[in-house]
Amino acid sequence: MTTETLTPQQAGQLAREVLAEIERAVVGKPEALELVMLGVLAGGHILIEDLPGLGKTLLARSFATTLGLEFRRIQFTPDLLPSDVSGAPFYDQRSGEMVFRPGPLFTHLLLADEINRTPPKTQAALLEAMAESQVSIDGTTHRLPDPFVVIATANPIEYEGTYALPEAQLDRFLLRVRMGYLAAELEARMLRARVDRAEPEAVLRPLSNPAQVLAMRAALERVEVSDDLVEYIVALVGATRSHPQIQVGASPRGGLALVQLARARAVLDGRDFLTPEDVKSVAVPALAHRVTLKPELWVRQVDSDDVLAALVAQVPTPQTVPDKPADSLADAAVARS
Repeated sequence: MTTETLTPQQAGQLAREVLAEIERAVVGKPEALELVMLGVLAGGHILIEDLPGLGKTLLARSFATTLGLEFRRIQFTPDLLPSDVSGAPFYDQRSGEMVFRPGPLFTHLLLADEINRTPPKTQAALLEAMAESQVSIDGTTHRLPDPFVVIATANPIEYEGTYALPEAQLDRFLLRVRMGYLAAELEARMLRARVDRAEPEAVLRPLSNPAQVLAMRAALERVEVSDDLVEYIVALVGATRSHPQIQVGASPRGGLALVQLARARAVLDGRDFLTPEDVKSVAVPALAHRVTLKPELWVRQVDSDDVLAALVAQVPTPQTVPDKPADSLADAAVARS
């Protein structure tokens, strides 16, 4: 795979073109699409949690098509085995040897559909893959393609026939996205678009490829993060550990996720420096699924997103902004418009 170099501004431009193309298929969900794009740029895995029928599967497939990535889907069911996910060795009669047959895990973008409908043992089959981009079978390690992205969909835990995801696996997701219902006018627009095109789904164009996705990710490393913003991120993560409504706070991995998602936010805006607003805009998706609320809040049906949003509003925001030349600020303004 050839190595390609992109500046943060070039990576942001390509990412915005990808989003514009996907919006032809996924109507009325710009915030959710943007968050998934940030997760791809930041090199992480995305958990999309919401009720059935809200476009989660369409969203994942649209990203694979437009980014030019190999796509596979696993429909998680109660009888799914770990070997159905990662693959298994089989006896080759011609060679007389055991040969590893890769499972659907070996792809660029994996849709783990309804991941919480399968028991924890099978959910855990994804854990090594998500953490280290590899699987180990019978003492042999098999590397996964690069890039490797898991977009997992999950129905709410209270929904019938679901299993809670293990905390260790939840922590491996870079962010959690909620879709939500469309507003009436957007739902009407979606239905009209379906009638007008006279086919089930919009046909999307590939605008990228695996090498360019890796180049976009590499561009994030050129985004400057000032010391006061590092301290701000540490303060946000630390606040989750001392909050009176939170039983278990975010892990250090949450801070790393927050840094990379904020850098991706800056790249999407066409900037090579971080601002406090970048951090605040991704704090809830990056941290809410990593905390455990106290039991009495479960009974009151208090959501971790609401608790984290209130926490972010309480932590003092740095007033300083990285000292950047006027032309850099102008470029960012043009890119955003």
